Amino acid sequence: MKAIKKPHGELTEEGRKAIPLYPIGVMAELAGITEQTLRLYEKHDLITPARRNKNRYYSENDINWLKCLRDLIHIKKISIEGIKKLLDYAPCWEINDCPEERRQQCSAYIDRSKPCWEMTGKVCNGEGKKRCKECVVYISRAGKRKASGKAAVAG
Repeated sequence: MKAIKKPHGELTEEGRKAIPLYPIGVMAELAGITEQTLRLYEKHDLITPARRNKNRYYSENDINWLKCLRDLIHIKKISIEGIKKLLDYAPCWEINDCPEERRQQCSAYIDRSKPCWEMTGKVCNGEGKKRCKECVVYISRAGKRKASGKAAVAG
């Protein structure tokens, strides 16, 4: 994963939060869940950890997303399938809370006929220039593409 840097080469706050530092055991402890739950969320394409060899690593951003997931599941009582369905309907500019002026410059916002990652070349046009692989909308839809591809091969 490429971290976002300032002009002098130092990491921005956003860049630091995106670095996958925490192995699965530490992540589970920080998020207050089990390793098995993390694997379940990964299986359902709700989170995609970075991989080094066969080991999973998570970032600060992943911790924040997991806390949000836990709130949706335990406080709001939304099922995993319900969360996946909500992500299908949520445009990335709303999840990333892009300001209106940035939205007006975004090709995916202007022409909504395709998902944003097809319109923008896999990089958000926003100020952080996040890669689409880091966006929960992209992650959830990428999982669907993988699953439909497997079904086509199996069928």
